Amino acid sequence: MIKKGRSIELFFVNGTPDGMVTATIPFQWSGHVLVTRRTQLKEAISREEAKRPGVYLLIGDKDGEASLYVGETDELKNRLTQHASSKDWWDTAILITSNGEPLNKAHVRYLEHRMFSDAKWINKIALSYGQAPSGSPLSEAARAHMDDFLENIYLVLPALRFDLFTAQVKDDSPSAPDQTSSSAVYFTFDVPKHGIKSRARWEDGKFIVEAGSMARATWASSAQHPTYKPLFEELVDQGILVPQGPHRIFAKSYVFNSTSAAAAVISGRPSSGPKSWILEHTGQTYGDWEADQLEALEQEGQL
Repeated sequence: MIKKGRSIELFFVNGTPDGMVTATIPFQWSGHVLVTRRTQLKEAISREEAKRPGVYLLIGDKDGEASLYVGETDELKNRLTQHASSKDWWDTAILITSNGEPLNKAHVRYLEHRMFSDAKWINKIALSYGQAPSGSPLSEAARAHMDDFLENIYLVLPALRFDLFTAQVKDDSPSAPDQTSSSAVYFTFDVPKHGIKSRARWEDGKFIVEAGSMARATWASSAQHPTYKPLFEELVDQGILVPQGPHRIFAKSYVFNSTSAAAAVISGRPSSGPKSWILEHTGQTYGDWEADQLEALEQEGQL
């Protein structure tokens, strides 16, 4: 299924990208998102949207670990004022409300429960909470409306550089709703010295290392790469890379942000993705394949 393009409107309240930012989807979504630093909390809660019911996210460093608190309230202004005195670790707040028909208590409790559960499952950031939210029963129609509302929240947040609810794991099971497309292109990456064989596919602009692919048992390089070594350790902690004999294997298919990140995690050391990944059955590198795709577009007059 071809997905339609979407337009997100960002507004820099203070005229600079490091100040308060609002985000909406014009004509398509009644929701409203406000991001504020704690140092601007007084100005943020003075705004009209802070008087509404909504869900909110508190983000900061707690005990040396990036942490997230998910909450709901009848009035954001009062609740954020309370958290300013009771929680000293957060430095960023995200306020989510509706510009149209106001969200009610059942709505915000449902959203809080879903967002908490999704953040816990995706496990990109530690959760700070006392008691896990229990959610709220909704009618079938109201639940469908809130699921759509939530889908738009998850579209807006990454545009604001808060990619906390986007799963990198890809469900390749036969019952998965999004099956592998016929346009998928397959690549392999082997490390013969260590008996490692891995397979990945390029699909709809994503580079996905498939479940069952092999990787080094540990990060082997003395080079403490600031991105790839922590990513390797994160995948181990999340149970995506699991031990199998002298290696590890991918228990689930995983979407990488780059071919080099995928190659580094598999080989246990920084590696060039464009040179390491080989187009299946041809011997052509990913870099050369990519260049061919761009050349073809240029010849067609699309570049």
